[in-house]
Amino acid sequence: MQWKKQFWRYATVALGAFISGVGINTFLIPHQLFSGGVSGVAMILYFLFSWPIGIQIILLNIPIFYAAYRLLDRDYVVCGIFGMVIFSVATDATRFLADLHFIDDTLLAAIYGGVISGIGGGMIFRVGGSAGGTDTIATIIKKYYSLNVGFVGFSINVFLMIVAAALFGVKPAMYTLLSFFVSSQVTDAVIEGLNRKKTIMIISDKNEEIADAILDEVGRGATFLEGTGAYTGQDKKVLFVVVTLTQIAKIKFIAEKTDPHAFMIVQDAAEVLGHGFSSKKLR
Repeated sequence: MQWKKQFWRYATVALGAFISGVGINTFLIPHQLFSGGVSGVAMILYFLFSWPIGIQIILLNIPIFYAAYRLLDRDYVVCGIFGMVIFSVATDATRFLADLHFIDDTLLAAIYGGVISGIGGGMIFRVGGSAGGTDTIATIIKKYYSLNVGFVGFSINVFLMIVAAALFGVKPAMYTLLSFFVSSQVTDAVIEGLNRKKTIMIISDKNEEIADAILDEVGRGATFLEGTGAYTGQDKKVLFVVVTLTQIAKIKFIAEKTDPHAFMIVQDAAEVLGHGFSSKKLR
């Protein structure tokens, strides 16, 4: 079974890397927009000197993977090198797509380029893989500081866009920043998928009945927090529960059915660790 899991992991990394390479040639290069990180540096040099992007990506990733070898485990490094090579080959092999000019509008190209890059990157990160560059840098930061991968990548690329703006003008850089933002959002969405977690706080006089129903019908545990009404001064129990996206509707139904006057707050949970929730660790 382990070999099957590894096969699908590497297959997902390869597909995500290929999608990212196609996105660069289809949407970004025709409009002189840029990707992020190492591939962005390679694209700047491509526009200046016509050097092949894929070959540059491999060369520029050598010191990054050396750092990854020192700080991350061997399995991650091997998978990362695999993803980086596939991404590099796909970028150079699909170079002909840039000559077809599928989209004439630069704004649409920036948006869809970000979407495609985000899908490819999200697929890679979802299985704990990498395609090198700032992906690997972001994974190192994620491991030690628990920051979102998309946010880290976006922050790193701001400096790159300052350089691009100085070389090619402000307008392409601004479109590229838009593409970066879209890509970071899509990346995080693909990584989390339907496994995104929400926290729910319920204030009701029937919280114990609601908690029992949640446990029986949803299979999710809950915690009682002590609270005091600011206006009434009465002590109240606040029901706190962490759920997945697919469980929210059911819990809303339970709360409204048990107590139509229940007060409920639903919030995003950036990361949930512990019993009852699997932690997808990036190596």
